[in-house]
Amino acid sequence: MARKITIQDIARQAGVSKATVSRVLNHKPDVDPETRHRILAIIDEQGFVPSIVASGLAGGRSRLIGVLIPALTWPLIPELMRGVGEIIEHTAYELVLYSVNDSNHEKDRSDIIDHILSSRLVAGLLAIYPGQSVQHLKMLHKQGMPVVMLDDQELPPEELPWVGANQRLGAYEATRHLLQQGHRRIAHIQGPLKYQVSLDRYQGYCQALAEAGLQPDPAIVVQGDFMPPSGKECASYLLTGVEERPTAIFAASDLMAFGAIAAAEQHGLRVPEDVAIVGFDDISSSSHIRPALTTVRQPLYEMGQRAMELLLQVLEAAEDPVHDVQNSSFVRRSFRPMRRPSTPSHIQLETRLVVRESCGAIRNFSLYQ
Repeated sequence: MARKITIQDIARQAGVSKATVSRVLNHKPDVDPETRHRILAIIDEQGFVPSIVASGLAGGRSRLIGVLIPALTWPLIPELMRGVGEIIEHTAYELVLYSVNDSNHEKDRSDIIDHILSSRLVAGLLAIYPGQSVQHLKMLHKQGMPVVMLDDQELPPEELPWVGANQRLGAYEATRHLLQQGHRRIAHIQGPLKYQVSLDRYQGYCQALAEAGLQPDPAIVVQGDFMPPSGKECASYLLTGVEERPTAIFAASDLMAFGAIAAAEQHGLRVPEDVAIVGFDDISSSSHIRPALTTVRQPLYEMGQRAMELLLQVLEAAEDPVHDVQNSSFVRRSFRPMRRPSTPSHIQLETRLVVRESCGAIRNFSLYQ
């Protein structure tokens, strides 16, 4: 196997120092044009690919951005990352992906965040649905670390740069749509109440009912965990275990709505003729199940784009952090002052109701979205 070409090899062939080659690789202006041309010609001839990590550390500034995500199996992640990738490919940065493959998604991940930063490889961090680590991220941001959070809570931590969607309005519009279809007994399958997103969506549901002169019936408000089995179990209870069966179900996630559709089928009920079902998120499979799911679309692709754009703006405003590793279990950091970006640090995008067959408003397959 041929030996890998190094920056030292390029410098030797060009008759220059490693520092000169480094300045060319980092697009520094203080290199003689003829020398620059000679170095670039050798780089092209040798097929030399510089190490992003090495060049970043040598130049005093990393060109790597860390992205902390939950497990890769989360259905929202692919579309969010597609938006992130769309922005990053037009920059000099590369991504390092850190996936938390732990079933306990609520665990504080401050230790993982400290491990990422102690490596001194990343210039900034995009934290997607960080859960219990929010306060730690807020502390790091106050110290000057470039951090942006992409989350689904309606009220982000003060000052921490954040991108999200209007969860409460989305739930309000979903419930109002069912009311407009003539439903008055509308059940709600909540997500876990320890998540702000579950509370936001429940509040939107209650707001729409209140405007219609209705009060939420506790008997038909049940709690799931965002996943299909819980949606099926909750819907089975709503369809068979209450005195007056609801005519519609608003589930706080598409996956729970899938479970609700399965429960209706299991109990011999038709969707939407016997019970209308609406979800939330508009994941990729929601338009392909039968009946196709009416749902609230989160602009996941745009959320990924805007979050990465915001982090790049924060990076431009930041000076290089100084890391001081005390020991393997604790990282003490000191940062120089950071200029605040001129753009808003809290970005809330609008959701959109996508009407398909499961709510009963569309009966023509050619109109499906």
